[in-house]
Amino acid sequence: MQQNISKEKYERLVKLAGKAAITAATILIILKLIAWFMTRSSSILAALTDSIMDVTTSIINLFAIKIALQPADDDHRFGHGKAESLASLAQAAFIAGSSIFLLFSSISAIIHGNQIASTSFAIGVMFFSLLLTILLVLFQSYVVKTTGSMAIKADSLHYRADIILNAAVLLAIFLAGMGWHWADGFFAILVSFYILYSAWEITFLSINSLMDKQLPKSDEEKIIKIAYQINGVHGIHDLRTRESGNTKFIQFHLELDDDLSLLDAHEKADKVEAKLALEFLNADIIIHIDPLSIVPVEKRNKKLHFLCKATNETSPL
Repeated sequence: MQQNISKEKYERLVKLAGKAAITAATILIILKLIAWFMTRSSSILAALTDSIMDVTTSIINLFAIKIALQPADDDHRFGHGKAESLASLAQAAFIAGSSIFLLFSSISAIIHGNQIASTSFAIGVMFFSLLLTILLVLFQSYVVKTTGSMAIKADSLHYRADIILNAAVLLAIFLAGMGWHWADGFFAILVSFYILYSAWEITFLSINSLMDKQLPKSDEEKIIKIAYQINGVHGIHDLRTRESGNTKFIQFHLELDDDLSLLDAHEKADKVEAKLALEFLNADIIIHIDPLSIVPVEKRNKKLHFLCKATNETSPL
């Protein structure tokens, strides 16, 4: 789950993760290109194509991150965070196209046969590729856990697929070196299907973000509990949440006593907002104040009772 961190730390980590991905992918392109020239292996070609795809999407990611980190302006009052999700969709399209190309190339290798030369060098390259990719994914996982960045999460998904890809290519080269020449094309086909599945995962996550899917249930539970910590708050309703980049948007109606002065009601709303801001850093919070008498009971309780039931807790009402 995303941690509450400062905007500066968020910016530093996501930029570092983006640059690390580009550097790693560039190194692997050079090594795999040499290995492919020496072996003409379909599975290494699949791995090379995947690395080219990786560096392309990682560059897109880095540009998207820089755009997403720009502050809100007159034309984009809610900021530029959606740039991360748009970049993720572009990644998914590119990944899907690459996997289809690999699929046809792999089928051709099975039909026509493919004898691999220089297997020792190829195995060394792919072993190094596997190790470097694992280290990159571990770092990306830390960044995603800390920042919740959609762009880095999408980037990490296809690098996770690369771990399986590189392991499969290693096995394919080993088997082909033992005379099982069909293994090269067969494993390349498996890799292409896995990459296609990865593209679907990225698409699903990106669409959820672009369609303003609500925050996780645990976050909404926290919002309700925090509101009830302020003395005089009778409830909240019409809770709406979403996320864009590193900003969470939280909106709801706060139910207070009818006889409170405008100043007192405003003070209580400020206290709720301050507590929420401590729990959700970089959040954009809008609170509308309602006198308790105008709020239908069923509307006030509906959301709260649902959340309490999910956590097996007793409603404070």
